[in-house]
Amino acid sequence: MILYIKHMVSLRCKYFVIKELKKLNINYVNIELGSVNIIGNISDYQKIKLISKLTKVGLIVIDNKNDILINKIKSLIINLIYRKDDVLKINYSDHISNKLGLNYTYLSNVFSRSTGQTIQQFIICNKIERVKELIKYNDLNFTEIAYKLHYNSLAHLSYQFKKHTGKTLSLYKTNNKIKTCNI
Repeated sequence: MILYIKHMVSLRCKYFVIKELKKLNINYVNIELGSVNIIGNISDYQKIKLISKLTKVGLIVIDNKNDILINKIKSLIINLIYRKDDVLKINYSDHISNKLGLNYTYLSNVFSRSTGQTIQQFIICNKIERVKELIKYNDLNFTEIAYKLHYNSLAHLSYQFKKHTGKTLSLYKTNNKIKTCNI
């Protein structure tokens, strides 16, 4: 049995779900961002308790086919954006279509109708958020960040970043440095 969970987009969410599954003695095969593959069936009591605990922290168990599909698309995108150092060999649309085994135009239409934004807009917004994180940690220069997030050039990244944040990369970096403790 697979449970699909909306808003499960980070490792912290994943660890929370694992903790709640263990508390309720629910066995699972694996857990991914957005889904949990549970061994066998769970009782109504376990399901209600799990849904209640997840809801309290903003995680929502979904069972609508379109919502499940949107959740899968979002999880695939987020996983691609947060990959370690792998270079993406194919474009996002081909990757999503191949992984889900469905036509990209169909996926795009379902996604747009349900979320009010295109898959491309979702990708860009999440890439910009990842850029912000990478800038704050100051481990990579702007060119390395552009390469890591599969931009064609630093100019393309700079354009998108300014369009979405209203700030240049340099200005954002200057204004958002992580404060460190000087002991």
